[in-house]
Amino acid sequence: MSSREVGHPFRIVAVAALAALAGFVPGEAQEPVRGASDARLDDLAQLQLPELDFDPPRPDSGLIRGVPTFVLTDRSLPLVRIYARIRGGYAYLPRSDYGLATALPLILRSSGTAEIPPDSVDALVEALALETTFGTDGTATTSTLDALTTALEPGLELWSRLLTRPRFDAEALETWRLREVSSVRRFPEDPGRLAISRFNRLMYGDHSIGWEMTEADLSPDRVNPETLQELHARTFCRDHLVLGAAGDIDMEQARELLDPLVEAFAPCPETLPRPPAPTVRTTPGVFVIPKASEQSVLILAHTTEVERADGAPYFAAQVANSVLGGGGFSSRLLARVRTEEGLAYGASSFWTTPGRYPGILGVTTRTGAERTLEALEVLRAVMTEVRSEPPSEREVTTSVDRLSSGFVFNFETAGQVVARQMAYREQGLPADWLTTYLAGIQAVDRDGVARVLEDEVRPDDFVILIVGDPERFADPDDVLRNAVFWPEDQLVPPGGDPGS
Repeated sequence: MSSREVGHPFRIVAVAALAALAGFVPGEAQEPVRGASDARLDDLAQLQLPELDFDPPRPDSGLIRGVPTFVLTDRSLPLVRIYARIRGGYAYLPRSDYGLATALPLILRSSGTAEIPPDSVDALVEALALETTFGTDGTATTSTLDALTTALEPGLELWSRLLTRPRFDAEALETWRLREVSSVRRFPEDPGRLAISRFNRLMYGDHSIGWEMTEADLSPDRVNPETLQELHARTFCRDHLVLGAAGDIDMEQARELLDPLVEAFAPCPETLPRPPAPTVRTTPGVFVIPKASEQSVLILAHTTEVERADGAPYFAAQVANSVLGGGGFSSRLLARVRTEEGLAYGASSFWTTPGRYPGILGVTTRTGAERTLEALEVLRAVMTEVRSEPPSEREVTTSVDRLSSGFVFNFETAGQVVARQMAYREQGLPADWLTTYLAGIQAVDRDGVARVLEDEVRPDDFVILIVGDPERFADPDDVLRNAVFWPEDQLVPPGGDPGS
């Protein structure tokens, strides 16, 4: 397949995933299916599935006025998608700029440009049949432009003005600010959102990962057109920019069409410092946020040292997480918590591998208030048993197939390939990570999964957060005797942030 051009939308049919959904695992004896004919069972038992062949197209890459640019051509439709990633989200900025940095990407589209008011921008977008997106992941502002090939040039001109010459309309900004203030006030009403936010604070402290929006962050003296304009000038500059293009466009055309966009970004006035690494909590404990609610939310987690640079252990950890609770209905947690015990509709696990600081391995569920502590003990039991009762060959094979198939379906279109390549570059991953990841997952075996679970799962080290009504917990004395009670309206956990 050409590295420059895709003749049709990039699609892969993952037969292994289809077989897994049917409960069939290659090379493993299967139980008879009730009502199926012996002949069909014999045929199924003999079925040999081919190896998953994953050869994603590779975008062309180059520099436009020093800006890294990735282009993957797909001439099947007269459509083009342009991507921009501008480094400098709230993770790079002081806490006082949190609300401002959150507002910035979301106001760009609704605020108009220096020359064009918001309603006229809307009319132009509609007339040119454009689609745009603006967002942030905390480290950067991301934006896309979708246009017909015939409307690409005027579409790019308008998009460029939105990105580089925003109006920051006072009325649009005030509408956003008041909406966010209302959201902050309603925030504690959702136990799930509250639990996730406070758990991040519990584990990461006063760091961008653990920040929670407050009314002070949204005060008019912090969020106004003048402060937003200052932040835009500091961050929306050429050295922070990465571009991508996919669809009915090639690198030569991209250089010509994107050059004016790049030129519109001024050189950066300063170098943004690298975001600091957080101090991560390692001391176990039970924290309870009392909240009158029919349900309780439980999160249990501890640190883990596995990172992408570790090679085989990293890939084994991805499969282990799928087996444990990330693999849907076949995962151990869901089978135990939902199917066997009837404690909750869902339960899942997570295993992060950030690299610059310890990752987090944990589990979470939501259950009825009266069964909170019963659910806690079941979660602990599953995490203890997974060390002494490692996954079966079937569990590992099913998870490998699921992860492999799910991964390749992230690259059905040229645009998806370009977006991933841009993200991998920002994460410092190698250019061939697309194929390296899949090969690493497919090389995982049962012994590797058992080893990483034995090495990394430490049930006695869990930091446990419960958001719920302790008055309704059954038999609470043993668990809650040493628990730390954390008032809902108190942002910093009792005893202080980790490292304080």
